[in-house]
Amino acid sequence: MHIDIMKGELAKGTKFHTPYYIVKGPTIGATVMVTAGVHGNETASVKAAKQFVHSLQQGLLHVQKGTLVIVPLVNQQAYTKRIRGVPDLNRTFPSSAHDKPRHPLSADLFRLAAQYRPAWYIDMHEANGLSRLNPKVLGQSLLTDRRSPSVKIVRQIVKRINRSIERQATHFTVRLRELSGSGRTAAARLLQAKAITVETSWSLSHPIRVKYQKNILRQLLKRAGLMH
Repeated sequence: MHIDIMKGELAKGTKFHTPYYIVKGPTIGATVMVTAGVHGNETASVKAAKQFVHSLQQGLLHVQKGTLVIVPLVNQQAYTKRIRGVPDLNRTFPSSAHDKPRHPLSADLFRLAAQYRPAWYIDMHEANGLSRLNPKVLGQSLLTDRRSPSVKIVRQIVKRINRSIERQATHFTVRLRELSGSGRTAAARLLQAKAITVETSWSLSHPIRVKYQKNILRQLLKRAGLMH
């Protein structure tokens, strides 16, 4: 199967430049956009996204239908320092049609999203704690807007993922909330995308977090029709 993979660069010519990849399947289908590393200290999300790109390049994974837009490491500068980022990039996206991004990188990332108009927008993150034990934390959770058509899908995927996790304390939960200024909420409000944030927990080992990130991404891409 021939897969067309195109490499581009966000914020080209600036200190924020970072690569992105466009993967087109052989037939027309939905467009899905995936971002990771918006926060530079969330390293498992970055490794999972990079490994996913590598598997596509090596022909180990295939996009059978539609288009995948993936930015495996959004915030290169924060990642180099292993910090969340200053300012927090995930507070600089437009919150309404009259708002503008407040950072060159979020501006170019959202421009790319607006260009491709993804039906799905998946933002890979990490967080503190275990949400199954503490509703105030986000570790081990999937987030979406309570009014989003993705709510049912997110609940189904969490249920499926949890079947393979023996320790109930580390099960994933569903969180229904908006976050003005985030890439996810901007994609939901302004692009009408099924927008989902994946949050693995820093309480778990790095390899396990990478595994969960890739597994959830694969499940979401299957639901979007890009993979079997």
